[in-house]
Formats: sequence, structure tokens, C-alpha cells
Amino acid sequence: MADDQDRSGGYVEERYERDMRYLADRITADGRDGWPVEPGRYRLVVSRACPWANRAIIVRRLLGLEAALPMAVAGPTHDADSWTFDLDPGGVDPVLGIPRLKDAYEARVPGYDLGITVPAVVDVPSGQVVTNDFKQITLDLSTEWTAHHRDGAPQLYPEDRREEIDEVAEAVFRDVNNGVYEAGFAGTQAAYEDAYDRLFARLDWLSTRLERQRYLVGDAITEADVRLFTTLARFDAVYHGHFKCNRAKLSEQPVLWGYARDLFQTPGFGDTTDFVHIKRHYYEVHRDINPTGVVPRGPDLSGWATPHGREALGGAPFGDGTPPGPVPAAERVPPEHNPALA
Repeated sequence: MADDQDRSGGYVEERYERDMRYLADRITADGRDGWPVEPGRYRLVVSRACPWANRAIIVRRLLGLEAALPMAVAGPTHDADSWTFDLDPGGVDPVLGIPRLKDAYEARVPGYDLGITVPAVVDVPSGQVVTNDFKQITLDLSTEWTAHHRDGAPQLYPEDRREEIDEVAEAVFRDVNNGVYEAGFAGTQAAYEDAYDRLFARLDWLSTRLERQRYLVGDAITEADVRLFTTLARFDAVYHGHFKCNRAKLSEQPVLWGYARDLFQTPGFGDTTDFVHIKRHYYEVHRDINPTGVVPRGPDLSGWATPHGREALGGAPFGDGTPPGPVPAAERVPPEHNPALA
């Protein structure tokens, strides 16, 4: 089943269960898994609709890995079989030469029967998927690709903060990143209410944490912020209504709304966010939840560009580093897909 990581088939008895089985080889500086870091050898396959892939897009841009790790962008919708390269001329990725991401999975494992998920890193010479382990991919971009980071790249996973980053990120994953899916795909009222309660309890916890500090861990952006942002960016557009996470919109939660806007207005975050792709994916693909496939016109997204005032809390987004440069022309999100960028 292809989806943005929804590989359980949706309803599983009462509670949504995420299939966490991945191709877990790692691309490392020393090549210990057989896949050494080599600039230009691999292709990062993403969809801008997917929150898990959006993490990799952000980290790649913040670290300046665009040239070392070229990117392929699949379309926002797919069938039950595979993500497809329908945004490319002829519906074929120009480098991999394939129309479906499934082809790269089956090149690695003939008859591959797990989820055709993004992000996926493909070895261009062999056409094989190396890994789709979305949690590890971004950590390895920070720690294994350092020889190819841009000058001024931020420390997104600093050694002296890793334990705290991991702890916060795991809580965010369990109750927020995955929690919205547990609510949206719940098979019973009880399972839905449990996921809903855990989600909003964690959002309240995050609000308290962020009242007096600008970022989740320390005084600069880390991996933990990237992981939270991609869910917050989709909250009002999708999760509030489509997944019934409707105690309050993000825009009605002052601390988190200010925090999310602060990140959105930081190079690497808002300029990689495509609200058209996001809405089309969830509302068109999840026909078990939205049978008509109708995509809502709202919400008004212009608020993402309004002042957030969180500079007063101190800190600096890139620590001792610098902002990334302009988005490469071929990778820019169309302004009409993100009104806050217009």
C-alpha cells in the first residue's frame, strides 16, 4: 500500500497501527552498510504532501545538501500501488528513468510487499532504494554527510543535546506526528478519543515548554523542531477537520501558532511547504475518510506571514551558523501553492 507512511491499511481493529518496517540500510561516511556517502550518487525521493518527507526536504535545505543529494519530487496523489512521477515530463523521473517509485523498491527487493513510502533514498547506478527509514534519514544527513554541508550549516543534532532531542522527538512522534493519524484512522469511538486526548495533552505540554523558550531544545533549531513543524504546518489545513483533531485550530493556540509562524518564516521551512499538494493528498487519497475526494478551498493561509514576536525570547535559528541561500529555481514551491510566499 502506498501512502505517506500509512501502511496499516487504515483501520486495524480499534486502533490505528503504523507499520514501522523499513529498508533500514544507512548511507554513512565510512560506508559500513555498503553504501558510502558520495555526492551525486543518490537521489532523495519525496512528495511535498508528506510530512515525513517534508522533514527530509527541510533538513537537506538547511544543511545545503542540494548539490550533493539531488531530489526527485513525486506528485501529491497516488493509487494503491505506488507514488508516481507525474510532475515530470512524460511521467518519468528524468534521472532514475522510472514512472513509479515502486520500480526502485522492486529493483532492491523483487516482489517487495511492504509500503512504497517517501522519503526514500535511491542509489542511482543500481536504481535500488537504499533506505526509507524516515527517522534515520534526517539524522544521517546531519551526522554522516558533514563533509558536504554548506559553510554556516546549523547543528541540527549536536552531540551534547542528542539525549534531550531524542526524548522530545519521541514524545512528539508518539502523540503528535503519529497521534493525528491515530485519531483520523481510529476504528472506534474509544480509540479516537484516546488518540485525541493524548494529542491535545501533548500540544498543551509543548505550549508550556515553548512559552519561555524559542525552540524545543536549546537556543537554536534542532531536529526536534523540524519534526514538530511538519505536523503543525498541516494542522489547520488537514488534521483539524479531516482527522477530527478539532479541540482547537493551531491558529487558536497562541504559543504554538507563534512558534509555528516563527519557523515558517525561517528559510528552509515555509519555502518548502506546498499547501496545494498537502490538501490534495489527504483529501483525494484518503477516500475511506473523504469518499467524495472534494478538496476544501480553505483555510485562509495568509496568517502564516504575520509577525510572531518570538524574537523576544532570544536564541538564533541557526545558532552560530547562517541561513541557507535562495531555493534553487527548479525546487521552488509555486507562490500560488503557498499564499504566504506570494
